[in-house]
Amino acid sequence: MGGTSEGPCPGHLRDPKEPHPVNPLASLADAAPTPFWLDDPQRPEPHPALVDGTRCDLLVVGGGYTGLWTALLAKERDPDVDVVLIEADRVGGAASGRNGGFCEAGLTHGLSNGLQRWPDEIGLLERLGRENLQAIEDTIARHDIDCSWERTGSLAVATEPYQLDGLAEEAEASARYGGDPLLLDAEAVRAEVDSPTFLGGLWTRHDVAMVNPARLAWGLKRACLDLGVRVHEHTPATSLDGHGTVISVRTPYGRVIARRVALATNAYPSPLRRHRPYTVPVYDYALMTEPLTDAQLASVGWRHRQGFADCANQFHYVRLSADNRILWGGYDAIHRFRGRVRAEHDQRAETFATLARHFFTTFPQLEGLRFTHAWGGAIDTSTRFCVFFDTSHQGKVAYAAGFTGLGVGASRFGAETMLDLLAGNRTERTRLELVRRKPLPFPPEPVRSLGIGVTKWSLAHADRHQGRRNAWLKTLDRFGIGFDS
Repeated sequence: MGGTSEGPCPGHLRDPKEPHPVNPLASLADAAPTPFWLDDPQRPEPHPALVDGTRCDLLVVGGGYTGLWTALLAKERDPDVDVVLIEADRVGGAASGRNGGFCEAGLTHGLSNGLQRWPDEIGLLERLGRENLQAIEDTIARHDIDCSWERTGSLAVATEPYQLDGLAEEAEASARYGGDPLLLDAEAVRAEVDSPTFLGGLWTRHDVAMVNPARLAWGLKRACLDLGVRVHEHTPATSLDGHGTVISVRTPYGRVIARRVALATNAYPSPLRRHRPYTVPVYDYALMTEPLTDAQLASVGWRHRQGFADCANQFHYVRLSADNRILWGGYDAIHRFRGRVRAEHDQRAETFATLARHFFTTFPQLEGLRFTHAWGGAIDTSTRFCVFFDTSHQGKVAYAAGFTGLGVGASRFGAETMLDLLAGNRTERTRLELVRRKPLPFPPEPVRSLGIGVTKWSLAHADRHQGRRNAWLKTLDRFGIGFDS
Protein backbone atom coordinates (compact mmCIF):
# COMPACT_ATOMS: atom_id res chain seq x y z
CA MET A 1 0.00 0.00 0.00
CA GLY A 2 1.16 3.53 -0.59
CA GLY A 3 -0.01 6.92 0.58
CA THR A 4 1.72 8.63 -2.32
CA SER A 5 2.64 5.71 -4.57
CA GLU A 6 0.99 6.16 -7.94
CA GLY A 7 3.40 4.06 -9.99
CA PRO A 8 2.60 0.85 -11.77
CA CYS A 9 3.43 -1.65 -9.11
CA PRO A 10 2.20 -3.28 -7.07
CA GLY A 11 -1.60 -3.86 -7.28
CA HIS A 12 -5.00 -5.30 -6.61
CA LEU A 13 -6.71 -8.47 -7.79
CA ARG A 14 -10.34 -8.66 -8.73
CA ASP A 15 -12.42 -11.23 -6.86
CA PRO A 16 -14.44 -13.39 -9.27
CA LYS A 17 -18.23 -13.27 -9.26
CA GLU A 18 -18.53 -17.03 -9.04
CA PRO A 19 -17.32 -19.04 -6.03
CA HIS A 20 -14.45 -21.46 -6.40
CA PRO A 21 -15.61 -25.02 -6.98
CA VAL A 22 -13.24 -26.14 -4.19
CA ASN A 23 -12.91 -24.20 -0.94
CA PRO A 24 -9.52 -22.46 -1.27
CA LEU A 25 -9.12 -22.42 2.51
CA ALA A 26 -8.63 -26.19 2.42
CA SER A 27 -5.21 -25.41 0.98
CA LEU A 28 -4.17 -23.97 4.36
CA ALA A 29 -4.99 -27.04 6.45
CA ASP A 30 -1.42 -28.27 6.83
CA ALA A 31 0.47 -24.96 6.62
CA ALA A 32 3.18 -24.72 9.27
CA PRO A 33 3.12 -21.42 11.20
CA THR A 34 6.76 -20.65 10.53
CA PRO A 35 8.73 -18.80 7.84
CA PHE A 36 9.64 -21.16 5.03
CA TRP A 37 13.15 -19.78 4.64
CA LEU A 38 14.01 -20.26 8.32
CA ASP A 39 12.62 -23.82 8.35
CA ASP A 40 15.91 -25.06 6.96
CA PRO A 41 18.14 -27.86 8.33
CA GLN A 42 21.15 -25.79 7.27
CA ARG A 43 20.23 -22.96 9.65
CA PRO A 44 23.42 -22.23 11.61
CA GLU A 45 23.58 -22.43 15.37
CA PRO A 46 23.55 -19.05 17.12
CA HIS A 47 26.73 -17.59 18.48
CA PRO A 48 26.90 -17.19 22.27
CA ALA A 49 25.52 -14.11 23.97
CA LEU A 50 27.90 -11.45 25.23
CA VAL A 51 28.11 -12.15 28.97
CA ASP A 52 30.70 -9.58 29.95
CA GLY A 53 31.84 -6.11 28.99
CA THR A 54 34.03 -5.47 25.98
CA ARG A 55 35.56 -2.67 23.91
CA CYS A 56 35.74 -2.21 20.15
CA ASP A 57 36.27 0.32 17.40
CA LEU A 58 32.82 -0.19 15.85
CA LEU A 59 29.73 -1.66 17.46
CA VAL A 60 26.91 -2.72 15.14
CA VAL A 61 23.51 -3.10 16.82
CA GLY A 62 21.31 -5.46 14.83
CA GLY A 63 21.98 -8.70 12.96
CA GLY A 64 19.77 -8.25 9.92
CA TYR A 65 20.99 -7.23 6.49
CA THR A 66 21.81 -3.64 7.46
CA GLY A 67 23.93 -4.68 10.41
CA LEU A 68 25.61 -7.57 8.60
CA TRP A 69 26.54 -5.42 5.61
CA THR A 70 27.85 -2.69 7.92
CA ALA A 71 30.10 -5.11 9.79
CA LEU A 72 31.32 -6.83 6.62
CA LEU A 73 32.04 -3.62 4.70
CA ALA A 74 33.81 -2.09 7.69
CA LYS A 75 36.23 -5.02 7.76
CA GLU A 76 36.66 -4.93 3.98
CA ARG A 77 37.50 -1.22 4.17
CA ASP A 78 39.97 -1.71 7.04
CA PRO A 79 40.87 -5.26 8.12
CA ASP A 80 42.43 -3.91 11.34
CA VAL A 81 39.24 -2.30 12.67
CA ASP A 82 37.78 -4.21 15.62
CA VAL A 83 34.07 -4.82 14.94
CA VAL A 84 31.48 -6.27 17.30
CA LEU A 85 27.95 -7.12 16.15
CA ILE A 86 25.19 -7.78 18.67
CA GLU A 87 21.74 -9.15 17.83
CA ALA A 88 18.78 -9.40 20.21
CA ASP A 89 17.56 -12.69 18.73
CA ARG A 90 19.33 -14.71 16.01
CA VAL A 91 21.09 -13.32 12.96
CA GLY A 92 18.60 -13.13 10.08
CA GLY A 93 15.73 -14.19 12.33
CA ALA A 94 13.50 -11.17 11.68
CA ALA A 95 12.62 -9.40 8.41
CA SER A 96 15.94 -10.31 6.77
CA GLY A 97 15.23 -14.02 7.00
CA ARG A 98 11.52 -14.15 6.25
CA ASN A 99 10.91 -11.69 3.40
CA GLY A 100 10.02 -12.49 -0.19
CA GLY A 101 13.60 -12.48 -1.43
CA PHE A 102 13.30 -9.68 -4.02
CA CYS A 103 16.69 -7.94 -4.23
CA GLU A 104 16.13 -4.72 -6.19
CA ALA A 105 18.47 -2.13 -7.59
CA GLY A 106 16.08 0.71 -6.77
CA LEU A 107 16.80 2.78 -3.66
CA THR A 108 13.66 4.94 -3.68
CA HIS A 109 10.73 2.51 -3.48
CA GLY A 110 10.04 2.73 -7.16
CA LEU A 111 11.13 5.14 -9.84
CA SER A 112 7.95 7.22 -9.62
CA ASN A 113 8.48 7.82 -5.88
CA GLY A 114 12.09 8.81 -6.52
CA LEU A 115 11.13 11.18 -9.34
CA GLN A 116 8.54 12.84 -7.16
CA ARG A 117 10.90 13.41 -4.24
CA TRP A 118 14.39 13.82 -5.75
CA PRO A 119 13.96 14.80 -9.42
CA ASP A 120 17.41 16.41 -9.58
CA GLU A 121 19.13 13.34 -8.13
CA ILE A 122 17.14 10.49 -9.64
CA GLY A 123 19.66 9.70 -12.36
CA LEU A 124 22.44 9.42 -9.79
CA LEU A 125 20.22 7.40 -7.44
CA GLU A 126 19.38 4.95 -10.20
CA ARG A 127 23.05 4.52 -11.09
CA LEU A 128 24.08 4.05 -7.46
CA GLY A 129 21.31 1.50 -7.05
CA ARG A 130 22.48 -0.56 -10.02
CA GLU A 131 26.07 -0.41 -8.80
CA ASN A 132 24.87 -1.53 -5.37
CA LEU A 133 23.01 -4.53 -6.82
CA GLN A 134 26.08 -5.58 -8.79
CA ALA A 135 28.21 -5.24 -5.65
CA ILE A 136 25.85 -7.59 -3.82
CA GLU A 137 26.18 -10.14 -6.62
CA ASP A 138 29.97 -9.77 -6.56
CA THR A 139 30.07 -10.25 -2.77
CA ILE A 140 27.97 -13.41 -3.02
CA ALA A 141 30.44 -14.81 -5.54
CA ARG A 142 33.55 -13.66 -3.65
CA HIS A 143 32.43 -15.22 -0.36
CA ASP A 144 30.84 -18.28 -2.01
CA ILE A 145 27.42 -17.66 -0.43
CA ASP A 146 24.91 -20.37 -1.35
CA CYS A 147 21.64 -18.37 -1.51
CA SER A 148 19.96 -19.35 -4.81
CA TRP A 149 20.78 -16.00 -6.43
CA GLU A 150 18.93 -15.57 -9.77
CA ARG A 151 19.19 -12.31 -11.76
CA THR A 152 15.75 -12.74 -13.33
CA GLY A 153 14.34 -9.22 -13.21
CA SER A 154 10.73 -8.72 -12.17
CA LEU A 155 7.32 -8.11 -13.68
CA ALA A 156 4.77 -5.47 -12.75
CA VAL A 157 1.40 -6.81 -13.91
CA ALA A 158 -1.81 -4.88 -14.55
CA THR A 159 -5.00 -6.56 -13.38
CA GLU A 160 -7.30 -3.59 -14.11
CA PRO A 161 -7.47 -1.63 -17.40
CA TYR A 162 -6.69 1.72 -15.75
CA GLN A 163 -3.28 0.40 -14.64
CA LEU A 164 -2.00 -0.03 -18.21
CA ASP A 165 -1.27 3.68 -18.66
CA GLY A 166 0.86 3.62 -15.53
CA LEU A 167 2.91 0.74 -16.90
CA ALA A 168 3.57 2.66 -20.12
CA GLU A 169 4.64 5.76 -18.18
CA GLU A 170 6.93 3.68 -15.97
CA ALA A 171 8.52 2.04 -19.02
CA GLU A 172 9.28 5.42 -20.57
CA ALA A 173 10.78 6.78 -17.34
CA SER A 174 12.84 3.66 -16.74
CA ALA A 175 14.37 3.83 -20.21
CA ARG A 176 15.15 7.53 -19.69
CA TYR A 177 17.16 6.76 -16.55
CA GLY A 178 19.18 3.81 -17.76
CA GLY A 179 16.76 0.92 -17.38
CA ASP A 180 16.03 -1.81 -19.89
CA PRO A 181 12.25 -2.24 -19.57
CA LEU A 182 10.07 -4.40 -21.79
CA LEU A 183 6.40 -3.43 -22.01
CA LEU A 184 4.12 -6.45 -22.52
CA ASP A 185 0.54 -6.66 -23.73
CA ALA A 186 -1.88 -9.21 -22.31
CA GLU A 187 -0.76 -12.00 -24.63
CA ALA A 188 2.93 -11.33 -24.03
CA VAL A 189 2.67 -11.14 -20.24
CA ARG A 190 0.64 -14.34 -20.13
CA ALA A 191 3.33 -15.97 -22.20
CA GLU A 192 5.68 -15.17 -19.29
CA VAL A 193 3.35 -16.06 -16.40
CA ASP A 194 -0.10 -17.33 -17.33
CA SER A 195 -2.98 -15.91 -15.32
CA PRO A 196 -6.43 -14.93 -16.60
CA THR A 197 -6.24 -11.82 -14.43
CA PHE A 198 -3.23 -10.32 -16.24
CA LEU A 199 -3.97 -7.56 -18.77
CA GLY A 200 -0.44 -6.30 -19.37
CA GLY A 201 2.96 -6.12 -17.78
CA LEU A 202 6.32 -4.41 -17.51
CA TRP A 203 9.40 -6.60 -17.30
CA THR A 204 12.34 -4.92 -15.58
CA ARG A 205 14.86 -7.36 -16.94
CA HIS A 206 18.18 -6.69 -15.21
CA ASP A 207 17.55 -4.66 -12.05
CA VAL A 208 16.06 -7.32 -9.75
CA ALA A 209 17.38 -10.66 -8.48
CA MET A 210 15.62 -13.43 -6.60
CA VAL A 211 17.41 -14.79 -3.55
CA ASN A 212 16.88 -17.11 -0.60
CA PRO A 213 16.82 -14.36 2.02
CA ALA A 214 17.72 -16.43 5.08
CA ARG A 215 20.67 -18.09 3.39
CA LEU A 216 21.89 -14.68 2.24
CA ALA A 217 21.84 -13.49 5.87
CA TRP A 218 23.60 -16.63 7.10
CA GLY A 219 26.19 -16.31 4.35
CA LEU A 220 26.89 -12.71 5.29
CA LYS A 221 27.27 -13.79 8.91
CA ARG A 222 29.83 -16.43 7.91
CA ALA A 223 31.70 -13.87 5.81
CA CYS A 224 31.77 -11.47 8.77
CA LEU A 225 33.16 -14.19 11.04
CA ASP A 226 35.78 -15.15 8.46
CA LEU A 227 37.00 -11.54 8.45
CA GLY A 228 37.18 -11.38 12.24
CA VAL A 229 33.92 -9.72 13.27
CA ARG A 230 32.90 -10.72 16.80
CA VAL A 231 29.24 -11.78 16.66
CA HIS A 232 27.03 -12.17 19.72
CA GLU A 233 23.42 -13.31 19.34
CA HIS A 234 20.69 -13.19 22.01
CA THR A 235 22.29 -9.89 23.10
CA PRO A 236 19.90 -6.91 22.97
CA ALA A 237 21.09 -3.33 23.36
CA THR A 238 19.08 -1.87 26.23
CA SER A 239 20.49 1.67 26.35
CA LEU A 240 22.99 3.97 24.67
CA ASP A 241 24.93 6.84 26.24
CA GLY A 242 27.82 9.07 25.27
CA HIS A 243 30.87 9.28 27.53
CA GLY A 244 33.45 11.71 26.22
CA THR A 245 35.12 10.22 23.17
CA VAL A 246 33.29 6.87 23.35
CA ILE A 247 29.77 5.45 23.31
CA SER A 248 28.54 3.06 25.98
CA VAL A 249 25.86 0.54 25.04
CA ARG A 250 24.36 -1.54 27.81
CA THR A 251 23.39 -5.18 27.28
CA PRO A 252 21.73 -7.53 29.82
CA TYR A 253 25.11 -8.76 31.08
CA GLY A 254 27.39 -5.76 30.74
CA ARG A 255 28.44 -2.90 28.47
CA VAL A 256 30.12 -2.44 25.13
CA ILE A 257 32.39 0.59 24.93
CA ALA A 258 32.84 1.66 21.31
CA ARG A 259 34.45 4.50 19.42
CA ARG A 260 31.61 4.38 16.87
CA VAL A 261 28.15 2.78 16.82
CA ALA A 262 25.97 1.85 13.84
CA LEU A 263 22.31 1.27 14.67
CA ALA A 264 20.52 -1.25 12.45
CA THR A 265 17.39 -2.05 14.45
CA ASN A 266 14.86 -1.12 11.72
CA ALA A 267 11.35 -2.26 12.83
CA TYR A 268 12.39 -2.74 16.44
CA PRO A 269 12.63 0.11 18.98
CA SER A 270 15.92 1.92 18.62
CA PRO A 271 18.09 2.48 21.71
CA LEU A 272 18.26 6.06 20.45
CA ARG A 273 14.88 7.57 21.34
CA ARG A 274 15.08 10.48 18.88
CA HIS A 275 15.20 7.87 16.11
CA ARG A 276 11.89 6.18 17.01
CA PRO A 277 9.23 8.60 15.63
CA TYR A 278 10.53 8.22 12.07
CA THR A 279 9.47 4.61 11.59
CA VAL A 280 6.48 2.45 12.42
CA PRO A 281 6.39 -1.36 12.27
CA VAL A 282 3.99 -2.83 9.73
CA TYR A 283 3.07 -6.50 9.62
CA ASP A 284 3.34 -8.26 6.28
CA TYR A 285 2.23 -11.87 5.60
CA ALA A 286 3.09 -14.63 3.13
CA LEU A 287 2.25 -18.18 2.10
CA MET A 288 4.46 -20.82 0.48
CA THR A 289 3.09 -23.68 -1.60
CA GLU A 290 4.29 -27.21 -1.88
CA PRO A 291 6.63 -27.77 -4.86
CA LEU A 292 4.84 -27.67 -8.22
CA THR A 293 4.91 -30.75 -10.38
CA ASP A 294 6.31 -30.42 -13.90
CA ALA A 295 2.74 -30.38 -15.25
CA GLN A 296 1.63 -27.68 -12.79
CA LEU A 297 4.63 -25.50 -13.61
CA ALA A 298 4.01 -25.97 -17.33
CA SER A 299 0.42 -24.79 -16.85
CA VAL A 300 1.73 -21.49 -15.48
CA GLY A 301 4.70 -21.09 -17.82
CA TRP A 302 7.20 -18.94 -15.96
CA ARG A 303 10.17 -19.96 -18.12
CA HIS A 304 12.22 -16.95 -17.02
CA ARG A 305 11.39 -17.27 -13.29
CA GLN A 306 10.80 -13.55 -12.71
CA GLY A 307 9.28 -12.36 -9.50
CA PHE A 308 6.15 -10.29 -10.03
CA ALA A 309 3.86 -7.88 -8.24
CA ASP A 310 0.45 -6.62 -9.25
CA CYS A 311 -0.28 -2.98 -9.73
CA ALA A 312 -2.55 -1.27 -7.21
CA ASN A 313 -2.13 -0.04 -3.67
CA GLN A 314 -2.95 -3.33 -1.91
CA PHE A 315 -0.55 -5.60 -3.73
CA HIS A 316 0.77 -9.12 -3.87
CA TYR A 317 4.40 -10.06 -4.45
CA VAL A 318 5.00 -13.49 -5.97
CA ARG A 319 7.99 -15.62 -6.91
CA LEU A 320 9.31 -19.13 -7.43
CA SER A 321 11.71 -20.75 -4.99
CA ALA A 322 14.67 -22.85 -6.09
CA ASP A 323 12.55 -26.02 -5.74
CA ASN A 324 9.61 -24.49 -7.67
CA ARG A 325 7.33 -23.53 -4.82
CA ILE A 326 5.30 -20.34 -5.20
CA LEU A 327 5.68 -17.69 -2.53
CA TRP A 328 2.52 -15.56 -2.38
CA GLY A 329 2.66 -12.55 -0.07
CA GLY A 330 1.47 -9.04 0.60
CA TYR A 331 -1.96 -7.39 0.19
CA ASP A 332 -2.66 -6.74 3.88
CA ALA A 333 -0.29 -4.40 5.74
CA ILE A 334 -1.25 -4.34 9.41
CA HIS A 335 -0.22 -1.62 11.82
CA ARG A 336 -0.72 -2.34 15.52
CA PHE A 337 -1.67 0.41 17.96
CA ARG A 338 1.44 1.97 19.52
CA GLY A 339 3.60 0.01 17.09
CA ARG A 340 3.98 -3.06 19.25
CA VAL A 341 6.23 -5.76 17.77
CA ARG A 342 5.25 -9.10 19.28
CA ALA A 343 5.61 -12.71 18.19
CA GLU A 344 1.87 -13.38 18.46
CA HIS A 345 1.27 -10.89 15.63
CA ASP A 346 3.24 -13.08 13.21
CA GLN A 347 0.13 -15.20 12.60
CA ARG A 348 -3.12 -13.74 11.25
CA ALA A 349 -5.67 -16.26 10.02
CA GLU A 350 -7.91 -13.73 8.25
CA THR A 351 -5.00 -12.51 6.14
CA PHE A 352 -3.93 -16.04 5.25
CA ALA A 353 -7.52 -16.78 4.17
CA THR A 354 -7.56 -13.67 1.95
CA LEU A 355 -4.22 -14.60 0.42
CA ALA A 356 -5.36 -18.14 -0.32
CA ARG A 357 -8.52 -16.92 -2.07
CA HIS A 358 -6.55 -14.44 -4.15
CA PHE A 359 -3.99 -17.10 -5.07
CA PHE A 360 -6.57 -19.34 -6.72
CA THR A 361 -8.19 -16.36 -8.42
CA THR A 362 -4.83 -15.67 -10.05
CA PHE A 363 -3.95 -19.30 -10.77
CA PRO A 364 -7.18 -21.29 -11.17
CA GLN A 365 -5.20 -23.95 -13.05
CA LEU A 366 -3.46 -24.80 -9.76
CA GLU A 367 -6.62 -25.75 -7.90
CA GLY A 368 -5.81 -28.36 -5.28
CA LEU A 369 -2.27 -27.09 -4.62
CA ARG A 370 -1.57 -26.84 -0.89
CA PHE A 371 0.37 -24.37 1.23
CA THR A 372 3.11 -25.75 3.47
CA HIS A 373 4.03 -22.56 5.36
CA ALA A 374 2.15 -19.44 6.52
CA TRP A 375 3.94 -16.63 8.33
CA GLY A 376 4.24 -12.92 8.95
CA GLY A 377 6.43 -10.36 10.60
CA ALA A 378 7.20 -6.69 11.05
CA ILE A 379 8.97 -4.42 8.59
CA ASP A 380 9.87 -0.77 9.15
CA THR A 381 8.15 1.92 7.12
CA SER A 382 8.84 5.63 6.87
CA THR A 383 6.61 8.42 5.59
CA ARG A 384 8.65 8.71 2.38
CA PHE A 385 8.75 4.90 1.82
CA CYS A 386 12.52 4.45 1.66
CA VAL A 387 15.67 4.55 3.75
CA PHE A 388 16.73 7.62 5.71
CA PHE A 389 19.84 8.42 7.76
CA ASP A 390 21.02 10.50 10.67
CA THR A 391 23.84 10.80 13.19
CA SER A 392 24.01 11.70 16.87
CA HIS A 393 26.55 12.11 19.67
CA GLN A 394 28.80 14.39 17.60
CA GLY A 395 28.86 11.93 14.71
CA LYS A 396 29.89 8.91 16.76
CA VAL A 397 26.50 7.20 16.24
CA ALA A 398 24.79 6.67 12.87
CA TYR A 399 21.61 4.94 11.86
CA ALA A 400 19.77 3.87 8.74
CA ALA A 401 16.14 2.78 8.78
CA GLY A 402 12.78 3.04 7.03
CA PHE A 403 13.47 0.66 4.13
CA THR A 404 9.71 -0.02 3.79
CA GLY A 405 9.99 -3.51 2.39
CA LEU A 406 12.95 -2.91 0.06
CA GLY A 407 15.82 -3.62 2.43
CA VAL A 408 17.17 -6.75 0.75
CA GLY A 409 19.10 -4.63 -1.73
CA ALA A 410 19.06 -1.13 -0.27
CA SER A 411 20.46 -2.29 3.09
CA ARG A 412 23.92 -2.58 1.57
CA PHE A 413 23.70 1.02 0.31
CA GLY A 414 22.53 1.98 3.81
CA ALA A 415 25.55 0.29 5.35
CA GLU A 416 28.00 2.03 3.00
CA THR A 417 26.38 5.37 3.79
CA MET A 418 26.48 4.84 7.57
CA LEU A 419 30.18 4.01 7.39
CA ASP A 420 30.79 7.17 5.34
CA LEU A 421 28.92 9.24 7.92
CA LEU A 422 30.76 7.66 10.86
CA ALA A 423 34.09 8.34 9.15
CA GLY A 424 33.10 11.96 8.48
CA ASN A 425 33.72 11.50 4.77
CA ARG A 426 31.98 13.60 2.11
CA THR A 427 31.17 11.12 -0.61
CA GLU A 428 28.80 10.81 -3.54
CA ARG A 429 26.43 9.11 -1.14
CA THR A 430 26.59 11.55 1.77
CA ARG A 431 26.04 14.54 -0.53
CA LEU A 432 22.64 13.17 -1.61
CA GLU A 433 19.55 15.02 -0.45
CA LEU A 434 18.11 11.56 0.27
CA VAL A 435 20.85 11.17 2.88
CA ARG A 436 20.98 14.73 4.19
CA ARG A 437 17.24 15.14 4.84
CA LYS A 438 15.03 12.96 6.99
CA PRO A 439 11.36 12.27 6.28
CA LEU A 440 8.59 13.78 8.34
CA PRO A 441 8.08 11.80 11.54
CA PHE A 442 4.88 9.92 12.24
CA PRO A 443 2.58 11.71 14.71
CA PRO A 444 2.14 10.33 18.22
CA GLU A 445 -0.67 8.00 19.18
CA PRO A 446 -3.62 7.96 18.88
CA VAL A 447 -3.30 10.28 15.85
CA ARG A 448 -0.80 7.91 14.25
CA SER A 449 -3.12 4.90 14.21
CA LEU A 450 -6.10 7.01 13.19
CA GLY A 451 -4.20 8.50 10.25
CA ILE A 452 -2.86 5.12 9.13
CA GLY A 453 -6.36 3.65 9.35
CA VAL A 454 -7.85 6.42 7.20
CA THR A 455 -5.00 6.02 4.71
CA LYS A 456 -5.48 2.26 4.43
CA TRP A 457 -9.23 2.69 3.88
CA SER A 458 -8.59 5.34 1.24
CA LEU A 459 -6.08 3.17 -0.61
CA ALA A 460 -8.48 0.23 -0.69
CA HIS A 461 -11.23 2.57 -1.91
CA ALA A 462 -8.95 3.79 -4.71
CA ASP A 463 -8.28 0.20 -5.76
CA ARG A 464 -12.02 -0.38 -6.11
CA HIS A 465 -12.58 2.83 -8.10
CA GLN A 466 -10.08 2.80 -10.99
CA GLY A 467 -7.27 4.18 -8.85
CA ARG A 468 -9.02 7.50 -8.15
CA ARG A 469 -7.48 9.09 -5.08
CA ASN A 470 -9.75 10.86 -2.61
CA ALA A 471 -9.12 14.18 -0.90
CA TRP A 472 -7.20 12.55 1.96
CA LEU A 473 -4.71 10.83 -0.35
CA LYS A 474 -4.33 13.96 -2.48
CA THR A 475 -3.47 15.91 0.67
CA LEU A 476 -0.82 13.35 1.62
CA ASP A 477 0.53 13.52 -1.93
CA ARG A 478 0.82 17.29 -1.69
CA PHE A 479 2.93 17.05 1.47
CA GLY A 480 4.95 14.06 0.23
CA ILE A 481 3.96 11.72 3.06
CA GLY A 482 2.04 8.49 3.34
CA PHE A 483 1.89 4.90 4.54
CA ASP A 484 3.32 2.01 2.55
CA SER A 485 4.67 -1.52 2.82
